Amino acid sequence: MQTILSVENLSKVYASGFRALSRINLDIERGEIFALLGPNGAGKTTLISIICGIVNASDGHVRVAGHDIVTDYRAARSLIGLVPQELTTDAFETVWGTVSFSRGLFGKPPNPAYVERVLRDLSLWEKRNNKILTLSGGMKRRVLIAKALAHEPQVLFLDEPTAGVDVELRRDMWELVRGLKASGVTIILTTHYIDEAEEMADRIGVINAGEIMLVERKDALMRKLGRKQLTLQLDAPLSAIPSTLAAWRLELDANGSELTYTYDAENERNDIIALLKSLGDAGIGFTDLKTSQSSLEDIFVSLVGKDAALADTGNGNGKGQVSAQ
Repeated sequence: MQTILSVENLSKVYASGFRALSRINLDIERGEIFALLGPNGAGKTTLISIICGIVNASDGHVRVAGHDIVTDYRAARSLIGLVPQELTTDAFETVWGTVSFSRGLFGKPPNPAYVERVLRDLSLWEKRNNKILTLSGGMKRRVLIAKALAHEPQVLFLDEPTAGVDVELRRDMWELVRGLKASGVTIILTTHYIDEAEEMADRIGVINAGEIMLVERKDALMRKLGRKQLTLQLDAPLSAIPSTLAAWRLELDANGSELTYTYDAENERNDIIALLKSLGDAGIGFTDLKTSQSSLEDIFVSLVGKDAALADTGNGNGKGQVSAQ
């Protein structure tokens, strides 16, 4: 695959001495959807801000389609669209006016047909003459996306695009993302919802404490770090696991009625067959079995720590959410 965005040895140290990023190296492939995950303060927004020319790096280089983000800023920035977290729009401007103005900011000639297509794709066409201040929060989010797409960028950053929006907008958003990818646009997103990254992304990057911990294709990541579990419903409760089965590292539930085996999916067939034979030899029967596989959320927690992941949700019940700071 061709690289469209290259980050080389990128670091950011603020005047206070706080190191937000430390020697980040990252290549983004043209036409992919790349999800960047990490806890609060991990450096995601700082990284995006540097790439988009909002924050200056302390060291390192960023190139977009070969254009250096510092020495060739205008060319590099013209290839990037950014949908920020905050709902910052021109309150007294119309939807059509603000989207058209964003296109002009990048030196693009007027193209009413293109602007109309973007507004229709985002269900904004009927609101095109409305002032921004009259729109709902969800509609304002759509306007931000339209503004980011107005100059036909090749790379689109979505910084928490669906946080706090309704289900309809989330569905429309991901339909639009799939369409953009099909047209060759590269999508880089941060999200509170790990299930979105698991469904949408081609590759996953995990950043923590200003350092990239892992970059991997999603399917390969799930194979390498995702655990599988086999749970057996026993036909008679056990008071303890027989010593002859110690090598399998089985877990017995509190009632003694379930055995759970955690295993490597790549060795699935041979391991399961051998385990079932060992159970039979030990005189242990079962009435039912089921398998499950760890999710991307489980992998994220294992990489950055349970406490960090729970802190990002605001409570211990925020399943599937991480922060995008």
